[in-house]
Amino acid sequence: MPDSKPLSLVERGGLGAAAGIFTTFFTHPFDVIRVQMQVGVSGGTIETTTKLARQGFGALYAGISAAWLRQVTYGSGRLGIYAYLLDADKSARAARGETGAPSFAAKLGMGVTSGSIGAFIGNPAELALVRMGADGKIDDPAKRRNYANSIDCVLRVAREEGFLALWNGAGPTILRAASLSGATLAVTSEAKIAISERTGWAPAGAPTMFFSALAASFVANCVCMPFDVVKSRVQQAAPGEYSSALECARTSVAADGVLVLWRGFVPAFVKLAPYTVISLTMLEKFTALYTGGASAL
Repeated sequence: MPDSKPLSLVERGGLGAAAGIFTTFFTHPFDVIRVQMQVGVSGGTIETTTKLARQGFGALYAGISAAWLRQVTYGSGRLGIYAYLLDADKSARAARGETGAPSFAAKLGMGVTSGSIGAFIGNPAELALVRMGADGKIDDPAKRRNYANSIDCVLRVAREEGFLALWNGAGPTILRAASLSGATLAVTSEAKIAISERTGWAPAGAPTMFFSALAASFVANCVCMPFDVVKSRVQQAAPGEYSSALECARTSVAADGVLVLWRGFVPAFVKLAPYTVISLTMLEKFTALYTGGASAL
C-alpha cells in the first residue's frame, strides 16, 4: 500500500486495538493494583502489590478479558481516531500546498477529541474492568459480584441495573480520557519531533519513542488522576451510593483529604509509562508493516 494513501478510520482503529491488546499482557497487573487502591479495598502500593503477588498469577490478571474488550472499544477509538485525524490534517495541508506538522494546540485538540469519543464507546468495558479488578478483594463474599468474564459482566449489569448503567461514571471517564489522551498523544507527537531533531534519532525509533512517551505519561498522569479516582469509585459503587460524580469527589475528599484524588498515582504511572511506550511503539510498527513504511503519529 503506498505511503501517501491515508488509511481508513476502520483500518486505523484496528491497528490501534491490536497495539493496545498486545500491550495489556505487560501492563494489566498495574491496572488491577490501581483499581484496588482507588476503590479503597487495599492499602498502599507495596501492600496491595504484595497481597496480589501472594495470591498468584490469576489475581494479577483479574479482569484481563475486560482489558481486551476495552482495547477493542476505547483503545481502537482513542489511537485510531487520533491517527486518522493526523492523516486528515496532513492531507488537507497537502491540498493547500502547505508543509510541516500541525501545531501542539491542534494535536492537543485531536487527542481530546479522540479520547472523548473512545471513552464514550468504551465505557461499558471500562466499568467491567473496574468491577472485575476490585471484586476479588471485597472481604464480604456476599458483596462480591463474581462475574465470569467481561461479557458476563456487561450483560449482567444491563439486565440487573439497566442498560444505561453501563455508562455509570461516563462523565469522569470521558474527562479522564480527554485529559489523558490530549496530554499523552499530543506531547508524544511533539516530543518525538523535538527529540529526533536534536539527537538525529529516527522519529519512530525505540529511543525516541521511549523518552517522548515517558515524558507524556508523567504529564498525563498528573492531569487525569482525579478523574480516574472518581471514575473508579463511581463504577464500583452499588446502585444509588452516589448521586453524581461530583458528590463522589466531595465525599472522598471530605473523608480522606484532597490527596485521595491522586491515590494510586504510582501504579497508574508505572502502568501508563510502559503502556504508552509499548502501545505507541507497536502502533508505529504495526502501521509500518501494514502500509510498507508509513508512520502512525
